[in-house]
Amino acid sequence: MPVVLGIETSCDETGVGIVADGVLLGDALATSMDEHARFGGVVPEIAARAHLHAVTPMVRHALDRAGIGFGDIDAVAATAGPGLATAVQVGLAAGKAYALALGVPLYGVHHLAGHAAVDTLEHGPLPDRCVALIVSGGHTSLLLLGDLARDPVIHLGDTADDAAGEAFDKVARLLGLPYPGGPAIDRIAQDGNPDAITFPRPMTSPHDPPYQFSFSGLKTAVARWIEKHGDQPVPVADVAASFQEAVADTLTQKAMAACRDHHADTLLLVGGVAANSRVRHLAEQRAANAGVRLRVPSPRLCTDNGAMIAAVGDLLVRANVAPDRLDLSADPSAVLRGALLKDHSV
Repeated sequence: MPVVLGIETSCDETGVGIVADGVLLGDALATSMDEHARFGGVVPEIAARAHLHAVTPMVRHALDRAGIGFGDIDAVAATAGPGLATAVQVGLAAGKAYALALGVPLYGVHHLAGHAAVDTLEHGPLPDRCVALIVSGGHTSLLLLGDLARDPVIHLGDTADDAAGEAFDKVARLLGLPYPGGPAIDRIAQDGNPDAITFPRPMTSPHDPPYQFSFSGLKTAVARWIEKHGDQPVPVADVAASFQEAVADTLTQKAMAACRDHHADTLLLVGGVAANSRVRHLAEQRAANAGVRLRVPSPRLCTDNGAMIAAVGDLLVRANVAPDRLDLSADPSAVLRGALLKDHSV
């Protein structure tokens, strides 16, 4: 079967994966997270420079772990968007270089399609129809998926402002917790009471768009609560647990409604926030109660990685989808319409 090399550099992780016929042969990951921590968020130029240093060693590590050489690569897939402009450019340029040097086809893929595809490496092919909840630092979307390689992706709803992961980072900063905020809040919330504070569940009233998200107001509600109780020590664990509960409740409510309304018996939960323990647990509970099959990748495959890009490239190759030209341009703000960033049918 064709062997696909995948390269991911949309943010601060330099990920490389190698996949053949739905099997992950090897992968490698470098992160520049520590370099961004003192700024409280990712600095694009620092991330791009780190990718330049890491991409070639990560490709070599992934090949070594797979036990293959460059001559065994049959296709290259690289994230072409969305993401930080300079960071995406590094990975896409590397993908073009490897494709040209090896004489193999190039696929410029959509980052979010990779998040959806990565689950196939652990749980096999996706069903003919499913709802996907993609939750990350920059994206929160409910999607209706068919054949990921061939069919258009239908957006049921997206975030109107802050994504869930972005809200985690901002609330962590309010609480004096380290960056990245998601894992920090997840850890400290284990010692808190999720019912201690009733934070709002945004966009869940009967008149709101049923599948749209908004987490900016929730973040502001946390800030106002802290300000109101400024003369008292902040119960960090309780605030973290209550905020996390509001996010998990909102995400899973809307996901279950989408499955019910669109007659989908499978929910795919992916993206960095899918690694959150409370989000995963509440999704499991509600999916079981609704008779919906829940598919969630292991936590290490939820965050950005090269395996997910190789996985979507593998689906495209096996579906005989036409590859991209080497003059493909990156699109840092690309909307997810399909696995390939550029629709060749247009």
